[in-house]
Formats: sequence, structure tokens, C-alpha cells
Amino acid sequence: MNTSFRIFALGAVAAMAVGCTTHFQIAGVERSRILVNNRFDNEPNSQGTAFLAPFKAQVDEVMSPVMGVAARDMAVARPESGISNLLADILVWSGKDYGEKPDFGVYNIGGIRAALSKGIVTYGDINDIAPFENKIAFTTLKGDKVMELFAQIAKRGGEGVSHGVEMVITSDGKLVSACLNGEEIDPQREYRAVTIDYIVQGNDGMAAFKSGTNTVSPQEDKDNSRFLIMNYFKAMQAEGKEVDAKVEGRITIQQ
Repeated sequence: MNTSFRIFALGAVAAMAVGCTTHFQIAGVERSRILVNNRFDNEPNSQGTAFLAPFKAQVDEVMSPVMGVAARDMAVARPESGISNLLADILVWSGKDYGEKPDFGVYNIGGIRAALSKGIVTYGDINDIAPFENKIAFTTLKGDKVMELFAQIAKRGGEGVSHGVEMVITSDGKLVSACLNGEEIDPQREYRAVTIDYIVQGNDGMAAFKSGTNTVSPQEDKDNSRFLIMNYFKAMQAEGKEVDAKVEGRITIQQ
């Protein structure tokens, strides 16, 4: 009997024994370790490959369309990285399609699940980067809450923030200073922020967002962050531009 099937069969019998009264009895338990390594690549199972072929073709058809071109490799890192800068900027850029003009954007680094490689970028690549069903969200924060938010970002060691945000933090997660477009944050002024719905609810340690007012978060599929990213790549491709972003001092650690 195939080892994996034996394990499955024993598990099923055990579940029945625990879940309800039955006349079956476990006669014994066997186990073995299956080492998963590159031998499976070197010696592909022909039957398995044939079985998966039609499904692979369907997946490739969905995932392979080209969205645009990346000018450089971009990997996520704290306190700041090219890809986290890019995604925060894309949220701000997307505001025009919602009649919004955000003062700044925040994209959580924990939501960036893959790096971006230089060259052709496909639907599948962007899906890997933003695999969740996160929708764009706009909210208004008073300046004192913006500073509270930036302090929370400092405590986390950095997050994706849009162009114009300048923060200085310490290595142990304290906010030293923050400004927006070269100006100090006015504690009484209202600022329009853009992020994703998961974050606007105060998750990932950014509870200041829960103080937001006039929150707008459309929930259609087209409002998903991955589609906004795709829209940006396609727009840049239509203009003959490569998508680029780099570390530029949005969040720096005090030396």
C-alpha cells in the first residue's frame, strides 16, 4: 500500500473511532518520514504531471498576462524599502479614481508577501505580492492622531509610507521627528490618509487609524489592492515607462 494513502486511511479510521461509536478497532499505527527535496524535480512523476497538465494550462492562462516592467529588483525591508514605498505611492495615485486627494498613504509591510524582480511583471507576480482581499480605504485623521500613527509605525520599525512623509526613528522604535511635504504636522489640522481596509480598522499595531472619520472603503473586487497595483503597472506601460521605486529617506534611523 502507498505510504501516504496508508497514513490517510489510518487517520480516517482514527477520526471515526474518536468521533462516534464504531465496531472498527485500530490494529496498529505505522509512520514514516518522506523527505521532500529536489529529487522530486529531478525525477518528476509522469502520471502526476499528466494529471496536473490541464489545470496548469488554465492557471498559466490567468497568471501569465504581462502588466508592465519593473526597473529594478525590489525586496521588502524595514524601516524603508523600494517595494513598500511603491505600494504606498500607488495607493495615493489611486485616489484620483475615487475623487480623493490623500495627503499621505500607508501600506503595511506585513501585507507584502513577495519581492518584485527586475523585468517583465505578470498578473501572477502581482498576485504573489498582494494575495489578500484587502480593499483601498480613505480616512481623515487630525494632526495629533497622525503623530500618534507615526509613533506606532516607529514602534514597528517602519511601514510603507508615501512620498512626502519624512520620519526619523530610533533603533528601539521611538519617533524622533516627523513632517509631511517639508512641513511639521499641525496637531489641529485634518489630514486625509489612504491605506487598506485591514489597516484602517487599527490592525498591525496602527490603532490610531481607529480614530479616523469620514472613512470610505469601497468593497468591490476592483477595489482590491492587487488590482490597483495592476492598474498602475498598466498605466506606466501605456506611457512606455518602467515602474521604479527606491529607498529615499522616508524613514531613517537616528545614528
